[in-house]
Amino acid sequence: MNPTEMCVFCKIIKGEAPSYKVYEDDEFFGFLDIYPRTKGHSLLIPKKHYQWVYDIPNFDEYWMAVLKLTKAIKIALSPFFITYVTHGLEIAHAHVHILPRTHEDTSFVPDVKQISKEDMKKIADTILQAVETL
Repeated sequence: MNPTEMCVFCKIIKGEAPSYKVYEDDEFFGFLDIYPRTKGHSLLIPKKHYQWVYDIPNFDEYWMAVLKLTKAIKIALSPFFITYVTHGLEIAHAHVHILPRTHEDTSFVPDVKQISKEDMKKIADTILQAVETL
């Protein structure tokens, strides 16, 4: 079986698995992490399947999309600062974790937060609206 057929991120891009969309352009797709470590914890992935971030041929465009989503998160949520993680060991599809941080939430690896589906939808909609203003 082709690895992309089993990849949950590929399924999200195809609309075969649900997500809380926060960003989309021709090459990249962003959505809220379903196990958020912070309010607004987002993932940005390439629409084509690559295992590692450094495998993406248009690496510079990818990081510009990360920056655009970061700016939208700043507008939408007013975080103190934002951190990035690119380890990608859980799912073999390149992705960048974008974690908005508050003054109170400065631990190196924050605990998973319990956020209701309704609040996840509101957060996603707020970020997506901010992306559309950029």
